[in-house]
Amino acid sequence: MLSIYVDLALGLVLAFLLLSLLVSGLNEAFVRLLGIRSKFLWAYLRDTMDGSDAQGRSWLPAKVADVFARLPFIRDPRPVHSDQPAPVEAAQAPERETKADDAVTKLLYQRVQEIDHPKRGRTSIANIPPERFAVALMEMAAGEKDGVEGLLAKLKTMGSPLYGHLKGVWDSAQRDMDRFRQGVETWFDGEMQRLSMLYKRYVKWVVALLGVVVVLLFTMDGFEYGKTLLRDNAFRASVTAVAESGPDAYTELKERCAQSNPVPCITDTLSQPALVMVFDHAIVNIAIPAEGEPSIRWNGAAWWDRLTTLSHWPGYVLTFVALLFGASFWWDLLRRLTGLRSRS
Repeated sequence: MLSIYVDLALGLVLAFLLLSLLVSGLNEAFVRLLGIRSKFLWAYLRDTMDGSDAQGRSWLPAKVADVFARLPFIRDPRPVHSDQPAPVEAAQAPERETKADDAVTKLLYQRVQEIDHPKRGRTSIANIPPERFAVALMEMAAGEKDGVEGLLAKLKTMGSPLYGHLKGVWDSAQRDMDRFRQGVETWFDGEMQRLSMLYKRYVKWVVALLGVVVVLLFTMDGFEYGKTLLRDNAFRASVTAVAESGPDAYTELKERCAQSNPVPCITDTLSQPALVMVFDHAIVNIAIPAEGEPSIRWNGAAWWDRLTTLSHWPGYVLTFVALLFGASFWWDLLRRLTGLRSRS
């Protein structure tokens, strides 16, 4: 009896993992297509280095709608791409700047543009390591007559928010250049962690929306699927076949999927004909027979009938909540369950 319930849990975890991977893949495609990560980084850098735009608005979005509407389509904060290497010497910061100049952001981009490649004419840089950022600031300071003091004076005159951050680090370092560089690294690393948390908070809304779309398109009723696993011994056995060989099966799976990004391995391992039945009730039906070629057919009528049947909606809600946990959660739970089964 215990084995049956372990198989049931394993079958549900496999189904939720596959659907979570699909949601993660769609989210990644969406983010890459719109360049959200890069735009988010440069929106922060513009706010930090040059302040608000000419209309007095912050570049970094404050609402979820701004992240996925205004930021991708209306206000692109990224600098124009340059295919040239960084100049031999950093240009000096201007004595004055207008809000439309973005002078400090452009100076920073000049120091890191050698790691860039274009995306629709704009920079695609989505991550600047703290060490590289600190070196870029040191190079900018080296271009000034009085070094760091000269750069700080110009930043203050220009009204750059970066002045306050660097002035605190410079005073804490007691004018020691090496300690100043380390302090800039520590400060920027903390800012990137904070920015990453803010970004993930916004992206969760996209994942939730994609989770709703996936659940409804595939009309995946978690309760119905669990009942099928309990009642159909042959189907349950085929779904949990990945663990049937005992410890050797789990060891092999662990060795092949031990990389930090297990998505390709999991997809190859778990895309078995039995698991494709998870998608049996989708608006487009995919059949993979034991022999012969896979077939695809329109399943709109049956899909709409399931979608409008209220008795399925508790199962849809269960599946949606499960997808909110993410693929990494279900992958970790899969490893634990498979290990439990191997030792039983």
